[in-house]
Amino acid sequence: MAVKIRLTRIGRHKDPIYRIVVAESKYARDGRFIEQIGFYNPSKPLSEATIEEEIALKWLCQGAQYSDTIKAILSEKGIIAKAKDIKSTLPAKEKVAKTSCPKDEEALKKAKQEKSLANKEAKAQKAERLKKQAEAKAQKEAEEAAQTANEEAPAEAQGE
Repeated sequence: MAVKIRLTRIGRHKDPIYRIVVAESKYARDGRFIEQIGFYNPSKPLSEATIEEEIALKWLCQGAQYSDTIKAILSEKGIIAKAKDIKSTLPAKEKVAKTSCPKDEEALKKAKQEKSLANKEAKAQKAERLKKQAEAKAQKEAEEAAQTANEEAPAEAQGE
């Protein structure tokens, strides 16, 4: 999913204040967000917006997109220029050709077999544990029934 730096509205009716947040694009405007990085009050100039520069740079370098208003705020603060400088100094990602390696396939197959074997062993242990619990419960019920029968027998003998 695309990560965006955008505004989330807070504040009162006809007196908006915005949080500057990092959120996935699928989230609602005022909904869930990943990280809050600042505040913006539209009744004040853009230069008075507060933003945590290090966090903004981190997200911009990771490829986060930004809204138009955020672009204006980041440009005013000089953060976009810094992010471009940082990106240009980072090494370019090398493209790796995908090839099917039979060794990897064999290793994956072996790992799947080991996992299924471990699952079977875990199921067997669970079944054995449940069986022991059921036996213990049945034995306890039998003891309780015998005890209540013993208590009732002397009471009946005294009643006669």
